[in-house]
Amino acid sequence: MQIGPYRLENNLMLAPMAGVTDRPFRKLCKRMGAGLVVSEMLSANPEVWESEKSRHRMDHSGESGLISVQIAGADPDMMARAAIHNVENGAQIIDINMGCPAKKVNKKLAGSALLQYPDLVEAIVKAVVKAVQVPVTLKIRTGWNQDNRNGVDIAKIAEANGICSLAVHGRTRACMYKGEAEYHTIRQIKEAISIPVVANGDITDVYKAKQVLEFTGADAIMIGRGAQGRPWIFREVEHFLKTGELLPAPALTEVRQILLEHVSNVHQFYGDFMGSRIARKHVGWYLAEHDQERLFRAHFNGIEDASAQIEALEQYFETLTAMANDADAVA
Repeated sequence: MQIGPYRLENNLMLAPMAGVTDRPFRKLCKRMGAGLVVSEMLSANPEVWESEKSRHRMDHSGESGLISVQIAGADPDMMARAAIHNVENGAQIIDINMGCPAKKVNKKLAGSALLQYPDLVEAIVKAVVKAVQVPVTLKIRTGWNQDNRNGVDIAKIAEANGICSLAVHGRTRACMYKGEAEYHTIRQIKEAISIPVVANGDITDVYKAKQVLEFTGADAIMIGRGAQGRPWIFREVEHFLKTGELLPAPALTEVRQILLEHVSNVHQFYGDFMGSRIARKHVGWYLAEHDQERLFRAHFNGIEDASAQIEALEQYFETLTAMANDADAVA
């Protein structure tokens, strides 16, 4: 998979997700086998760049590999300035968000709302590509609603105006995240343009990854929600695509190690107060399989102190390990 002058280590990408793909999570997924990780969406409005949230989103210190930063907005000039600002801050790839379906983004005519206005799409793409010397990529949905799947038209605009690769989520804006992703439009887009196409949507296991790649003919896949609580999905998919063999599920000891490291890094990155709150959602995702009645998560979500969170997780995994050992002994 090639993006401008950059050749990725593989064709697996971490999707940008606001409130999720922060620096601790990006670094972890990169280590777990993602060929490219994309930052959380950054507003093109310079008035918010000095906010605490934006400063965290712009922090790429210690990251290895390519720095890909996603920007969102509806004004071509502001988007161009945002691209320049982020390149000056270390971005090696600029990604334009035209895929986010969130109401608070769309009401500002940003994200997937832009798909209704091809002329504005073209103006934004032209402005951003002209403004920076780094590769510019674009993320879209298949269209605005099921009656207006104009993904092929948007893709042709993107290619004609200098976009280096195009990621497509297999839903319209109106679909939000409901129902199942459809991949027919992604296949049509791949057939219609010559730049690399990245398929996204509902890729949660190795079989789905292989199926989507083969059906769409896409050059790469982008995994979002499938990596929440399962960052090792990237190494599993890479191994399966290369060998056709399944990697064994990570042992409980490894899950414990990854989760504790992740939570500690979240605490360190955000500080104890915010870190302890942000850690809660990640812990919920990691332990969804083990804590199906959500008893531990209810307890964990009430813990305010970062060190107490670590202690609670240590104790929880000790209990899980003891239960697993007892089950083995009985067997």
